[in-house]
Amino acid sequence: MATAAPLTPERILEATEEVLRRHGAAKATVVDVARALGVSHGTVYRHFRTKAELRGAVTRRWLDRTSRALSAVVTGAEPPEAKLRAWLAGLFEAKQHKAGDDPELFATYSVLVDENSDVVDDHIADLTGQLTAIIQQGVDSGDFASDAPAVTARAVFDATSRFHDPAYAAHWSRPGIEDAFAAVLDLTLRGLRA
Repeated sequence: MATAAPLTPERILEATEEVLRRHGAAKATVVDVARALGVSHGTVYRHFRTKAELRGAVTRRWLDRTSRALSAVVTGAEPPEAKLRAWLAGLFEAKQHKAGDDPELFATYSVLVDENSDVVDDHIADLTGQLTAIIQQGVDSGDFASDAPAVTARAVFDATSRFHDPAYAAHWSRPGIEDAFAAVLDLTLRGLRA
């Protein structure tokens, strides 16, 4: 069966996401993806050699949406404290939306994330790299005190994990979560000030 548009890795990933949404991680197959695209499963395998590679790519695509959105904060013109506040709030908001807007897909991706620890490690490295850049900007401007911005960035990331680690997703819609986030954010910023 011929497709209307050329088959690209991006189209395959879009179709894979839809198949995952419909069937879940346990039941979704490459054959289902191929069927959704109107091609043979062999055609999908020309772009992604294995099912694991396809699942890793769709997981990376999902996680990269958050990284890309947050990178704009890092390069913005705001002072470092405002950047850090906006970056952490943006991360929390992105995670809340992922969990709350489409809980079935979030659950599916939670399974995929567990399967793709290298993709998750890359994502965390990207996020802590962004945090490092903000903290370094703060050190350079005299707003933050840190002898090791990368170590500090990882500490900030870990200290705020309740607001971005999927293990805490059930807490993100509870009453008082915004106040708890604001308290942790204020404490973190006080600890960073020079």
